[in-house]
Amino acid sequence: MPIHYQPGDDHVVLITIDRPEARNSLDMEHFFQLRKAWERFGDDADAWVAVITGVGPDFCVGADLKTYIPQITELLKKMETGKATEVDGYSLDDGTKAVLRGSQLYKPIVAAVNGTCVAGGMEMLGGCDIRVASDTATFGVLEPKRGLFAGGGTTVRLPRQIPFPAAMELLLCADRISASRVYEMGLLNEVCPPEKLLERAYDYAKRITTNGPFAVKKTKESVIRGLATDMHEAYKIEEAISGEVFSSEDATEGPKAFAEKRPPVWKGR
Repeated sequence: MPIHYQPGDDHVVLITIDRPEARNSLDMEHFFQLRKAWERFGDDADAWVAVITGVGPDFCVGADLKTYIPQITELLKKMETGKATEVDGYSLDDGTKAVLRGSQLYKPIVAAVNGTCVAGGMEMLGGCDIRVASDTATFGVLEPKRGLFAGGGTTVRLPRQIPFPAAMELLLCADRISASRVYEMGLLNEVCPPEKLLERAYDYAKRITTNGPFAVKKTKESVIRGLATDMHEAYKIEEAISGEVFSSEDATEGPKAFAEKRPPVWKGR
């Protein structure tokens, strides 16, 4: 299976795109598999953080245009004929769910960008919380070069995540850019040698898992929901979530463990 879901014994799940023969591009089946991997992560109570990476010299280059366009065209025809929302288990929103567009997955995601990250790879990167990249990786919103549009979330998320001039350089110039330059723009947390990539990504993941998982998840939820609205409404969201966290079992356990000078035993609730 080209999309691997590998649980660890440390509450960290490794999701790997393993289709190097196609530059880790995704056709209908692999968009579906990636969507299911994210859904499995969301439902997995023992999984607190996910790390996403690729095999070979590419992280993800988006849709496999040779196969995906004919597949999606045929799917649309079948849907129009049968008035169905999905055909053979595939849905039109598999692609957008796979790249985390509009995701309500509030568990933390760490991207370990091993190589080329363009098109759908860039879309998915925008849905990740911590981003570590190999110093050989390259990035780009290349759709305008081909007269296309990055409609998987990039035009919405990128200007909210990095300074406006940097976002517009990526979006409008449509150039392929080095990891060091993207780091300067503020899109990455760290750039490292390829052999250190997973080690550094797991370091971030493990630092997160030492914290209360319910508090971490609710913190991300507050941020994501708050960014989607105005300040007044965002404060209301924050206040409601704060109440949930402070009334949780973990909020009792954390201070108690601190007072007793021992590691906390998190329940995730």
